[in-house]
Amino acid sequence: MQSPHPPHPPLPARSGPPPGESDHTLAARLGGPEAGRHDAAALLLARHWRAVHDYAVVCLAAAGPSARLVTSAAFQQVLGRPVSGAAGGALRPRLLAAVRETVRTWAADEAACVVLPELRKPAGGRGLRAAAPRTPERRRLAERAFRSLPGASQCLLWHTEVEAESINIPAGLLGMDTAAAVIALGRARAEFRAACVRAHRELATSAECLFCNRLLDGPIRRTGARLPEVRRHLTACSHCRHAAEQLSRFEDGLDVLIAETVLGWGARRYLDSRPGRAARGEVPAHGRLPAAPAGRPGGAPPGGRRTALAVGVGLASLGLLASVLTAMDRPGDDGVPHPSVTLGVPAGHR
Repeated sequence: MQSPHPPHPPLPARSGPPPGESDHTLAARLGGPEAGRHDAAALLLARHWRAVHDYAVVCLAAAGPSARLVTSAAFQQVLGRPVSGAAGGALRPRLLAAVRETVRTWAADEAACVVLPELRKPAGGRGLRAAAPRTPERRRLAERAFRSLPGASQCLLWHTEVEAESINIPAGLLGMDTAAAVIALGRARAEFRAACVRAHRELATSAECLFCNRLLDGPIRRTGARLPEVRRHLTACSHCRHAAEQLSRFEDGLDVLIAETVLGWGARRYLDSRPGRAARGEVPAHGRLPAAPAGRPGGAPPGGRRTALAVGVGLASLGLLASVLTAMDRPGDDGVPHPSVTLGVPAGHR
């Protein structure tokens, strides 16, 4: 007898390419069998090397072997601990922060400065060492808010706002369907803004700051202006004045807010280095950073490698770099394959 409930027709096939392996999954594989570990390392390096190297050039104010050595050290620091490699937020910002702290640490080591004189540049390591390591007050709310976000939200915001990349790129890094990534990006922006407002309330220094909290964000979103009592309070209170400036960045300038919050040192120069921004016509041609000379990553003089080891780099244990050299598709000008073949997103869908 025929069933009174015939089967439903199959669901239509999902449009777009299937998602590939996420950064989270690849980082977790670094602690697995050797073959899978090497493949995962190669993919992560190909995805992130070029951007991390660009920031190393910013922090050193120089390209060449020293920038490649710093880049190698940052990967070792973040990915050399497989147990925690997939935790702690989006991978790209973590790698970039590791670059900054590596340069800061090396610039404080006289032996490293002898071998790598670039560390003494006022616009590079010397200036970075002298700069205050803490996030400035004007970005403290955004720092607290960004750190509170899930790693996926951080990834979506970083790659679309700071890197100025298509949504397909962070979707690939997250192993996520592009349509789902578009929805998640909208939620991430709302989460970030709400977290900034919440941080202002949690760090309020007076009852008046608490009173202004509910008046600080809503009116500007509706009318583009703040109430007179809020404007009067802002003239006397730096905490609320900085909060108002950070919230205004959500209307125009979220890229600057996130970059300055996460990186601090050299944030504007890093923004100017991003190919996605240049493609949109947002960066003048002279704003592009010079590419590193071709060659093997981490190719410093023998003495430089010994000094790097002495300050805790552990470069000899970095099997990741050897892996990517054998997994190259087409080497670029800094010896790294183009990331378009590693994001889990076919080039035709970018």
